[in-house]
Amino acid sequence: MARLSSGTPDSARQWLERLVAFDTTSRNSNLALIDDVESWLGQLGVPSTRVTSADGGKANLLFSIGPELPGGVVLSGHTDVVPIDGQPWSSDPWTLTERDGKLYGRGAVDMKGFIATGLSRVPAMLGAPLKRPVHFALSYDEEVGLLGAPALIEAMLAQVPRPALVIVGEPTGMNIVDRHKGIVGLRTTVRGHEAHSSQTHLGISANMVAAKLMARITEICERLTRTAPPANGFEPPHTTVTVGLVQGGTAPNILAGKCEFIWDVRATTPAQAQAVVAEVLDYATQLEASMQARFPDCSITTETLSNVPALTGVEGAPALELVSKLIDRADRQAASFVTEAGLFELAVLPTVVCGPGWIAQAHQPDEFIEIAQLAAGESFMDRLIEELCK
Repeated sequence: MARLSSGTPDSARQWLERLVAFDTTSRNSNLALIDDVESWLGQLGVPSTRVTSADGGKANLLFSIGPELPGGVVLSGHTDVVPIDGQPWSSDPWTLTERDGKLYGRGAVDMKGFIATGLSRVPAMLGAPLKRPVHFALSYDEEVGLLGAPALIEAMLAQVPRPALVIVGEPTGMNIVDRHKGIVGLRTTVRGHEAHSSQTHLGISANMVAAKLMARITEICERLTRTAPPANGFEPPHTTVTVGLVQGGTAPNILAGKCEFIWDVRATTPAQAQAVVAEVLDYATQLEASMQARFPDCSITTETLSNVPALTGVEGAPALELVSKLIDRADRQAASFVTEAGLFELAVLPTVVCGPGWIAQAHQPDEFIEIAQLAAGESFMDRLIEELCK
C-alpha cells in the first residue's frame, strides 16, 4: 500500500491524506494502515498494542500518551470505511482532493478526519506535562456490525488504568451527541419445498412465505410511524424497521426453495427492539407450523447478525462536562445512527460522540470533510491537551 510520502506527517490534513490512501473498506484488511501508524509510533518511542481479529487479517490498535494513572480520556475511532462500489466519484476516492474548501476522499469524514486530528497532536501530547493520560482506541469493522470494538474495549480495560470517559469521534459537526439509537441486525431464512410453478399444490414457495413476513414487518413499521412519541430529539422519533437485502429463488418457473432477507431494528431502548423482534418471530412460528403441516422439510430460522446497544447518556455526566468545556457550549443532541459509544457505555464508561464533519456527508459518492471542520477538530485536540495538563 502506497504511503503519503517518505516524510512524517505533521498536520491533520497531512495525516488525513495518509490515512485516506489506505483502502480499508470493511471487506479488506486494515493491517497496512495499522502497520503504518505503529511504525510511526515506534519512531516516537510510543508502545502500542494490537488486538487482532480471529483470522489475523485485521487489528484494533491501542496506545496511550501520558502518565499511567486512572482518569484518562479515550479517543475512539474506527479505521474501516464503506465501499465505493457503483458510486459516481468525481475524483479518486483514495487520493485526498481539495475543492472549494472541502477535502474529498473515502473516509475523509467517517471517520479518518477525527483520527487524523488526534494523530497530528501526538507529538504535542508527548511534549506536554499531562496529568492525565490520553488513550487512543482505533478499531476495525465498525461499518459491518461493530465487530472489532468489543475485544478492543476488553483489552483496554485490562491493560490501562481505568479511564474517566470516552469521546467517540464520529462526525457531529463538533456538537455533542449524548444519545443514539441501538441496532439489531437479523437474517431470516425461509426454506420452502420446490416444485414446478404450475403445480403449486405440490410445493411451497419460500419467496411467497418470506413476502408475508416482510409484509408483517412493513405493518409494524407503519404502526410505529403512526404512534410516534412526542419530539424526543431523534429523527425520526420512533423505532424504525427496514428490510435491506432480499435473495431468493432459482428460476421463474420453480417454486422457490429458499429465500433469505436481512432486516434491522433501530430503537432507543433494548426493550423496544426486543418487542419488534418478538412480534416478527411469533408470526414466523405460525407460518412455519402451517408450512410443516404440508411439508415437514420446510422451515423458518432467524439469526442475529449484530446487536449494538443504544447510547443512553444516563451515566455520561463526566464526558458531557469535559467536552462541553472544550467546545464552550453545553447543548446536546440525539442521533439515529449507531456508533461504538453504546459499547463503551455498556462497559460503564461515560461516553459522548463528538467529531468533525457531518454524518450527512458520510457513505456518499464524493464524501468530504470541510477544511474548517478539520481545523475545528485540531483546535479541540489542542484544548484537550491544555485541559489534561491542569
